[in-house]
Amino acid sequence: MLFSSFVFLFFFLPLFLLGYYLVPKRWKNAFILLCSLVFYAWGAPKFVLLLVGSSFLDYIFSQQISHHGRQKTKKILLFFSIFFNASLLLYFKYANFFVSELNHFLQFFDIENISLAKIILPIGISFFTFQKISYLVDVYRKIAKPAPNFSSYLLYVVLFPQLIAGPIIRYHDIHLQIQKREHTREKFLEGVYRFCIGLAKKVLIADILAGLVNPIFDLPSSDLTMVFAWLGAIAYALQIYFDFSGYSDMAIGLCKMMGFDIPENFHMPYISRNFTEFWRRWHISLSQWMKEYLYIPLGGNRVSSARMYLNLWIVFLLSGLWHGASTTFIFWGAFHGFFLMLDKMFWLRISEYFKTFFNTLLTFLLLCLSWIFFRADTIADAFLYLQKMFFGTNVSQTLLYDFATNRSLFMLAIALCISFFPAFRFYKKIQEMLQQISLHKILHGKFIFSLVLLFMSILSMANASFNPFIYFRF
Repeated sequence: MLFSSFVFLFFFLPLFLLGYYLVPKRWKNAFILLCSLVFYAWGAPKFVLLLVGSSFLDYIFSQQISHHGRQKTKKILLFFSIFFNASLLLYFKYANFFVSELNHFLQFFDIENISLAKIILPIGISFFTFQKISYLVDVYRKIAKPAPNFSSYLLYVVLFPQLIAGPIIRYHDIHLQIQKREHTREKFLEGVYRFCIGLAKKVLIADILAGLVNPIFDLPSSDLTMVFAWLGAIAYALQIYFDFSGYSDMAIGLCKMMGFDIPENFHMPYISRNFTEFWRRWHISLSQWMKEYLYIPLGGNRVSSARMYLNLWIVFLLSGLWHGASTTFIFWGAFHGFFLMLDKMFWLRISEYFKTFFNTLLTFLLLCLSWIFFRADTIADAFLYLQKMFFGTNVSQTLLYDFATNRSLFMLAIALCISFFPAFRFYKKIQEMLQQISLHKILHGKFIFSLVLLFMSILSMANASFNPFIYFRF
């Protein structure tokens, strides 16, 4: 079920909020749990039992890890619990990929291919698997206490706003809120505002940009010109940002309506001056997960320079593979790992001598190049697209006008302005001015603005084709 669908906006969400605020306080968590399972079953009914069953095993493992006296036994239990969750992810997400790659290898030796029935990917498995692993590790490290009962842990896993595409939440950041949380008018209105902002990002910006991006990337290479190639690359960089950050905003907003405060997942990533800063601003919950549960255990910065660079490569190769079972995602991860390595080697020091505008522009253009591998079907397609970006022919203004509608180009300009607006000095002045206005007036202004965005988004949805969130496939 999409947040940006009429079924969700006019059926599921109103009924959920009505029921949530009508049921007694002691039944609110049970009501969220039931609705979250219904929400997941709407799109993936076959995998509800898998989600609940694997979560029950996590709960049993966590209890044993927490209460067992021997450290060696705790490690063994942790290993098997992580192995179990990782095995599910590997099977459902990567089995087809590995079999396909193995068959390509076997063809060189004229060996018969291995046949494997097409495996359907459970929605959101990449996100909730990482969330479950973080819980088990934190219980082992005694950073978090195990959930007091299975229903509390299952609610943590299946909380429907963030179940399918994050943010990835750590249990100790939310466990107190599961037991007790505040429901205030201000928090609810702030949640409505964040949800409507996210919906507008998705429907009014990302989906309109998709009408520009998809035709460009679907063009035959003979018709792909330099202007089209750059236009498609920049538009896709903005589309994926507004699509994914829009989902995160909606998830945060929905949680606020229930009284939950979950972590932010984006913080103006395209004003970054280097790749290191970008990963502090983009998909923050994944970046922190990779750092906490992979980079630091590998040695982090406490090892030799050569080992530290290797750790970066390992983390981002795995990050690329986490995004999708394809060599294009692996290359995308390697691309980011390479530039993060350059940051640590010399670029962070050298870049201080350049203007912020130059560093930001250079970083954004390099990011646009990296997104080509994220969007392309194959490595060959990605490099062919890059070739067109730098060595393609020009295009006439007439053909450009016929290809890109005024609406899509207008939205591209709006998306660029929104993405880079925080980099200008007067952005801080506007923030300082808003701080002088009373909270009461700000809340009412946000609510009115939310209604306007909601109305515009619904109008756009009525005339739009089906556009699922990009990160749903991960």
